[in-house]
Amino acid sequence: MQKNLDTKFCILFLAVAIIIGCTFLISSFNGIGFGDTPLFCTESISSDEFLPTTTTPMQLDAILHYATAQVVPQQSLAEITASFSVLQTISPCNFLVFGLGHDSLMWASFNPNGKTLFLEEDSMWIRSVLKTTPNLNAAIINYRTKLTDADELLNTYQSEPECAPSKCYIRGNTRCKLAITSLPEEVYDKEWDMIMIDAPRGYFDEAPGRMGAIYSVAVMARNRKKPGVTHVFLHDVDRKVEKAYAEEFLCRKNLKKAVGRLWHFEIPPVGNVTTNNSRFC
Repeated sequence: MQKNLDTKFCILFLAVAIIIGCTFLISSFNGIGFGDTPLFCTESISSDEFLPTTTTPMQLDAILHYATAQVVPQQSLAEITASFSVLQTISPCNFLVFGLGHDSLMWASFNPNGKTLFLEEDSMWIRSVLKTTPNLNAAIINYRTKLTDADELLNTYQSEPECAPSKCYIRGNTRCKLAITSLPEEVYDKEWDMIMIDAPRGYFDEAPGRMGAIYSVAVMARNRKKPGVTHVFLHDVDRKVEKAYAEEFLCRKNLKKAVGRLWHFEIPPVGNVTTNNSRFC
């Protein structure tokens, strides 16, 4: 039985790897790359001229890595495709990912020439992942919450003035427990075009839960000064905490697409919307 399961997992993962590789090739043959840049040259090349491809080393590493890996990304192909479609439109961009895992090289390769940063809570896990994918940009962060705090924080955050949407700041906000104050400086300083929340862990009582991540991402998106919306992808919305916090801070009115356990929000800057000072939504 175990042998059959292992075989099925290998077949499934190889299928995903092949599809991802084919996506690169099909996109390039159609002249569609990431953003406006095709992955490969599509113009005719004369005998006396050579046009180099624009495929990045990380993209090639990703195809090789997933073609030979023995683990399956946590997200389904449909969920991955939803995020990939947005990256095709906005890349190169600033892409922030809460979580570092077996799919991280894939996400980084989907944003060639852009800035992709992964935030992880477990230093040992970071070292483990970077052994096989050393070119990823990852940073460790600490959370001030536990999953057991989720209900209380959701019910009481409005009583803390520093959590109010009218305040909307994270860096140094020690009074609001939902604000993540341990982020790298570049996270606070940079405006992120796309943010994926697939961490921290939120499936046992002592885990940090994703309450702080969802709140902090909402604040970052609302504070955007650049034109356009912030694309926010939240995974595991089948869980109570993720769903409740998404509806409180990311807002149903901003929900553009739901695929499997993934929700895609497009959050406009607060300057572009009329807000209630006591609520995010």
